[in-house]
Amino acid sequence: MNIDSIQNGIVIDHIRAGGAMELYRLLKLGKLDCPVAIIKNAPSGKMGKKDIIKIDSVSAIDMNLDVLGFVDPDATINVIKDGKLVGKKHAGLPERIENVLKCRNPRCITSVEPDLPQVFQLANRETKTYRCIYCEAKAELIRG
Repeated sequence: MNIDSIQNGIVIDHIRAGGAMELYRLLKLGKLDCPVAIIKNAPSGKMGKKDIIKIDSVSAIDMNLDVLGFVDPDATINVIKDGKLVGKKHAGLPERIENVLKCRNPRCITSVEPDLPQVFQLANRETKTYRCIYCEAKAELIRG
């Protein structure tokens, strides 16, 4: 298999095996008008298997990647400019995520006020639990 290197964009690496498609959907990568490569189940000495996403676009560098930290806090983000690695960081758990998930509590104010931002705050770092700032309902990643 041959996947070309990218010139300007990002490489999301060390995604848990099987997680790339979920990130593709949540990051809305299908709406980008640039090359996006998903590599699933790549061999990894540290993880056994991993997924990788390559996005060859300057606009991807400015992408809000809080969703990445929510879905897979152990993933890494590599910033590529002019074909060279210029920055690398670990996703980590964001303290707050906004307009990534929807509160599933039918009594939440966000159910009747659709223009209100959907905001979840990190409630417990050890269990990676997020709660709605309005009603304190636990955040659940909606798969599919």
